[in-house]
Amino acid sequence: MRIGALSVILAAALAVRGTAQAAPEPSVDVIMPQPPARATDAPAVTSARMLDDRTTRELLHSGFPARLHFRLELWEAKTFVDKEVSQVEWDVIVRYDPLARHYIVTRIAQKVTPLGTFAELKDAAEVVARQFVPDIKPPTDPKRRYYYFASLEVEMLSVTDIDEVQRWLRGEGEPMVEGKKNVGTALGRGLQTLFTRMLGGQVRTYHARSAVFRP
Repeated sequence: MRIGALSVILAAALAVRGTAQAAPEPSVDVIMPQPPARATDAPAVTSARMLDDRTTRELLHSGFPARLHFRLELWEAKTFVDKEVSQVEWDVIVRYDPLARHYIVTRIAQKVTPLGTFAELKDAAEVVARQFVPDIKPPTDPKRRYYYFASLEVEMLSVTDIDEVQRWLRGEGEPMVEGKKNVGTALGRGLQTLFTRMLGGQVRTYHARSAVFRP
């Protein structure tokens, strides 16, 4: 092979690699209210590209819902050891109905909130990425410094977890939010979770932190 042709191939390979490296990664973010409102309004939490992963899409089509578990914590910034003030958690569930051929997005916080039914996954992903203001009480002491810390876990639910989601959506229980589990089915749930992990449905975790502020 001539040197000129080899140079063209190498340049093309580097260009492709550069494009792949430039692809944006999934992320979670904390969007703070303007300074005058930080003592009265909670921040918004948003996520991006959480359903872009190929394995996530394949498991969705195979009947495994995606669970996005959010947690927002309020911390007081101290000189030595910071102090957690409060926290709030909520879930967003994305399911695929193969018979109807559409995606169903639901938020589970203090109550179940349907977010819509969509024919295309990209439309469901846009709803998942929308800003959400959780029910957390902002700080009011202007003499102290605070910050918010957000975390997001994305996982594909096991068969047992799917049953719990269905019961939650029917109003028959609150296992997804309160963390109530049946100890008698722990072994079975562990095997279901292991099966999901073997398929590639690993738990992905993302974090974001606001700047330190005063109310």
